[in-house]
Amino acid sequence: MSSLTASAPLPVRRAWLTDLPLLLVAVVWGASYLAAKGITTTHTVIAVLVLRFAVVLPVLVAAGRRRLRALTAAQWRGAGLLGLILSGVFLLETYGVVHTSATNAGLIISLTMILTPLAEAALTRTRPPAAFLAAAGLSVAGVVLLTQGGGFTAPSTGDVLMLLAAVARTVHVLAMSRLTSVRGADSLSLTTVQLGGAVMVFAVLAAAPGTGPSPWTVAVGFGAREWAGLLFLAVFCTLFAFFVQMWAVRRTSPSRVSLLLGTEPLWAAAAGIAIGHEHLAAASLAGAALVLAGTWWGRSAADPR
Repeated sequence: MSSLTASAPLPVRRAWLTDLPLLLVAVVWGASYLAAKGITTTHTVIAVLVLRFAVVLPVLVAAGRRRLRALTAAQWRGAGLLGLILSGVFLLETYGVVHTSATNAGLIISLTMILTPLAEAALTRTRPPAAFLAAAGLSVAGVVLLTQGGGFTAPSTGDVLMLLAAVARTVHVLAMSRLTSVRGADSLSLTTVQLGGAVMVFAVLAAAPGTGPSPWTVAVGFGAREWAGLLFLAVFCTLFAFFVQMWAVRRTSPSRVSLLLGTEPLWAAAAGIAIGHEHLAAASLAGAALVLAGTWWGRSAADPR
């Protein structure tokens, strides 16, 4: 009896050692909206995106250069296509957060968890469970209240862009799951090629006339605060987050990883209110609560495990 009692807590302890880094990823992702908002303007979105991913891409290439060589031509093409979609996700998110609050951005983008199962059900022509449809309705009602807290007016440009970003994220998730060419590809290599493709899109846009200052000009004009924000986005929200996910998914269940990372909108709201001094009216607070409740309920209804 004593030996069984002594050994029982070990699995729980190991689970927490895995959970805590994942929870930290959710925290930094939640804070990323406020960080992006703090260093980006309407005219510097593309330049900041080039800088953010150009910082981490060499590290990813160096870490996975051998596995990159093992990719087939079809896997390169599939990952490149995913990179094009990913570039759209980041463009919409970054332009969106510039034009809305960090709190709204984090909560609206969480609708991806509702949109993805709905889109998958449409593609497979299956009817989602009634509980999931109710949860989706709850989330939509929450977004309406969240964006109309100051009175019923047209949603802001940023709110609409974040909603489009949630749609683009859904497309990206579905494309990853349905593209046969990338099945079996090493996750590090797949991510590296995707980010490389996205950086190429950003670099082409940065070189086009009328798209704002060059990345070099923006980098030179950055002060200590801006560089701290950029490195936070590059090192913690991209590099650290990716490697923690790769490490954790081998030590726990995908459902547990998804559950912990699903707390991201909660941390986005916390960062926006506590650090960014953003204010939510009573109706907006109710809307935020409905979005969180709806996405969590929807996750459970879509995957009871």
